[in-house]
Order: sequence, then structure tokens, then C-alpha cells
Amino acid sequence: MKRILGMGNALTDILLQIEHDEVLATLNLPKGSMQLVNGQFSDQLGTVLSGIARKMATGGSASNTINGLTKLGVTAGFVGKVGKDDVGTFFTNDSINNGVTPHLLISETPSGRCTVLVSPDGERTLCTFLGASCELDANDLTLEMFQNYDIFHIEGYLVQNHELIRTAVRLAKEAGLKVSIDLASYNVVEENLAFLNEIIREYVDIVFANEEEARAFTNKEPQDALIHISNHCDIAVVKIGKEGSYVKSGDSSVQVQPRTANCIDTTGAGDLYAAGFLYGLACNYSLDVCGRIGSLVSANVVEVLGAKMTDEVWATIHEEIDLIIG
Repeated sequence: MKRILGMGNALTDILLQIEHDEVLATLNLPKGSMQLVNGQFSDQLGTVLSGIARKMATGGSASNTINGLTKLGVTAGFVGKVGKDDVGTFFTNDSINNGVTPHLLISETPSGRCTVLVSPDGERTLCTFLGASCELDANDLTLEMFQNYDIFHIEGYLVQNHELIRTAVRLAKEAGLKVSIDLASYNVVEENLAFLNEIIREYVDIVFANEEEARAFTNKEPQDALIHISNHCDIAVVKIGKEGSYVKSGDSSVQVQPRTANCIDTTGAGDLYAAGFLYGLACNYSLDVCGRIGSLVSANVVEVLGAKMTDEVWATIHEEIDLIIG
């Protein structure tokens, strides 16, 4: 089985279920968006939402994917940066407890955290204080980090640091790894369109995008966006929520049917789809099987609050994977 290394913002998620979307309007937060906030605004969120029960978990897009991969049985590691504080300690320990090999740099800056506001319909709005996580720098990376892995997975939220991404993908290719990227958020795609086009064309082998991200990247609807993206990489995946997903590689393309789910929170849905899909690739399964496993894992995570599932849920997922692969 192939081994996978992820790199992303080392964030600890603070998840809250809000009763109505007026809270978002009060805080001037566009529903479904990811907003970067400073420490002061993050503290203000804590005050405004102090009466709402919260759940804390290791987060960040690539971290969620890597945690999912280890639960599926893949040997996986994660590159990120945390602070010398309780949040950083929590992130490190939770990663290790989930079977992830941490390649974590340490900063004097407070650790990053992401306040996730979950609407009644399951849509999530992210307020991200990057803290130490955004200090991950090109100079922090070494060729040794990439050795003994086969696939390198990047979250799109990192693309604002062009030097970091360029160095990372260059080292990954030098070490012989395939490169995978999840476009992560439509507004991030819009703000970094030229850079993403360059990186995907020159270095990336696998691209994950949801419908909005694919539209922002190509200005096309899902099926046409899929074709456009696949012209610049080996494998293109466009997820269309409750309608399933499209996968294309060269002349081969498949439409993956959706899994029925009782959605209460979409946090981690795309991240865990990537985990399931990459697991399939790590096992050398067909594109159809990879997509079906991705859909299976994603459907399960939207039924819980946050991106972490219990061991019992994972056991059920493994049983269903056995049925998929026959």
C-alpha cells in the first residue's frame, strides 16, 4: 500500500452549532465561506458565542484527510507548524493518537484555531485564526520529510504562500512522489487563480474540487470543468454534493453516485472524500472504486459534528469498503 504525506494549516477546530443564520449576519460572515480573522476577532467570536456548546478536534483540511487515511489503514504523516501552547499540544497529541506521524515545526506564536459555525442545514462557515500555522515556511521543508512516502497531498488554503507551495511540490517531485491538491474554497481559488493554474499545470497529478471551486477555477459547470481540469493533470475529481461526483483520468471517466446521508454538519466532507479516494489509489483500485469509497467516507462524516468519527463508525466503513471491492 502506498504511503501518503499531507501538508497544511495545523489548526484545532472549535465547532459550534448555531440555531439560526442571523448570527452570521450579525458577525458579517458570508454563509459557507472561509474567512481569515485575527486573534482579536477570534477572541470576540468566543465571547459572542459563549453560550453555545462547543467541541474541539484536530482540524485543518489536509490534517482531516490524513487523519482519515490513517483510520483507513494507510501509513501517513503530516507537515505543519504549531505554537508552544495547550492548543499546539492538543494538536500534536491528537494527531499521534490517530496514528499520524507528525512532522511539526514549533513557533513562539499561538497555535492556529478555526471556529466552525454550523448552520441548521449543515452548511459550515469558517473563521480561521492561522496563528503559528501560517508561519510554515519554505525554509522549514527538507527533502528528508518527503522520503519514504508515495503521494503528497496539499490543502488549497496554503496557496497564498506561493514560495512554500513551489518548494514543497519541487521537493515532492524530487523525492518521486505524486502530488495531490484539494482546492479547498472558492474564494481562495478566485484570489489565487493564476498561481493555481501554474502549479497544477507544472506539478500536480490529482485535483479535488467541489462544484463552486471548479466553477471558480474554470468558469465552467461541473462536467465541462472536469474536462478542463483533467487536461492539466492525471486525475480530476469534481464533487457535486448530494448529486455525487465526477472523476476523469485521460480517456476514462466515471460518475459516482451519491450515498444517502442524514446531514447535520458538512465540516470535513470534502476532506474525508479525499481520504477515501486517496486510500483507493493507495490500494491501486479503479477510479470508480476510489470514488465510491470517497463518497462512502464523506457520507458518514456529515452525519456527525466535526470531521472526526468514532471507531464504531470506522468499523462500519471498513465493512462497507469490503463490499465495494468485492
